Amino acid sequence: MAAGRITKRTVDALQVTGKEYVHWDGELTGFGVRVRATGAKSFIAVYRTGGRNSPQRRVTIGAVGKIEADKARDEAKTIILQAELGQDRAAEKAKARAELRFADVCDTYLKEGCDTKKSSTIATDRGRIERHIKPLLGKKRIGEITRADVEKFMRDVASGKTAADEKTKPRGRAIVEGGKGTATRTVGLLGGIMSFAVARGLRADNPVRGVKRYADKKGETFLSAAELAKIGAALTALEAEGANPSALAIIRLLAFTGARKSEIAALKWSELDLERGYLRLGDSKTGAKVIPIGAPAREVLAAQSAIGDSPFVFPAGSGEGHFQGVERVWAKVKERAGFPALRLHDLRHSYASMGLARGDALPVIGAILGHADVKTTSRYAHLADDPVRQAADGIAQSVAAALQGRATAEIIPLPTGKRG
Repeated sequence: MAAGRITKRTVDALQVTGKEYVHWDGELTGFGVRVRATGAKSFIAVYRTGGRNSPQRRVTIGAVGKIEADKARDEAKTIILQAELGQDRAAEKAKARAELRFADVCDTYLKEGCDTKKSSTIATDRGRIERHIKPLLGKKRIGEITRADVEKFMRDVASGKTAADEKTKPRGRAIVEGGKGTATRTVGLLGGIMSFAVARGLRADNPVRGVKRYADKKGETFLSAAELAKIGAALTALEAEGANPSALAIIRLLAFTGARKSEIAALKWSELDLERGYLRLGDSKTGAKVIPIGAPAREVLAAQSAIGDSPFVFPAGSGEGHFQGVERVWAKVKERAGFPALRLHDLRHSYASMGLARGDALPVIGAILGHADVKTTSRYAHLADDPVRQAADGIAQSVAAALQGRATAEIIPLPTGKRG
């Protein structure tokens, strides 16, 4: 749309239509105000460096509010005049952007490209960036990273080139693992950062696109009843040796509930409903969540005692947070049980596997685990609480029996009182 001379008054009067458009100046050809669908406004200049058939270039002069209309007009005049003399301001800015170090792009991504992500996901992304991406690609310029660089990056992470075990705090450790699964997930994050860079005009293409990744088999480890018995024996032995009771309780709860580590380690007293047999989480990886729990899990939770004014069932030894040391104890458990590569998350998979072995329906197991896929969960959203609760109790009993080396479990019925 064209009009008269662009002034502050005309800029302020420009309406947001839900679609991006440009309001062109009526006096200076090539000078305008771009209004984005979000309402953001900025002064721009467009020009050609050659004849009529040469490609049109566009330069953003500055955001409305950060530069005045008259100053933006003067800058546009300069840019357009320079173009007539053969100087391409857009190309110069693109070259400068392409010379940005990738480490700086990653920092910008964490600040401005993660608005829709949960804080726990951002923390994971930050860890992968600092431990894997920056050490291997951080010094490169954003414009020089190629598909071959991405493929080499993936191989290096898979081979353990960035693996480390370092001290982070007086009592803290950062264990950075390599492997094909880590490589695949980190390349996925790398692709997201590159897409962000493309959207910001930092480069024209995404070099991660088309890279064939390793198969991520993170969800394929399931423990049999005999293997769970070895885990149970290791827990009992470490308990007798004085291992941290909070860590042991958390591990048992993970096995009995199929919950994620963060959901149990950060569990609050206000989220317990032992009478009805539920954990009512205010937040989790998939948002607010209700987890039905069986008698073995309720027994572990009932044995916990409140410590001071901490809101957490498993408070930290110092400070106001929750307990963080479960991985150290888990390392001892899995070594003693003979499964050095086993992850805590594999207890969640084993819980599901135990449910299937019992004959519980997939929708029921999905309801217990709080499957994140809306299309999948919609298929079992109509189920009543009782069959889901009963399945949770039965699976927990079966896991408890396996941990104790028993073939079957005696099912302890849940209370049947009225709900409040």
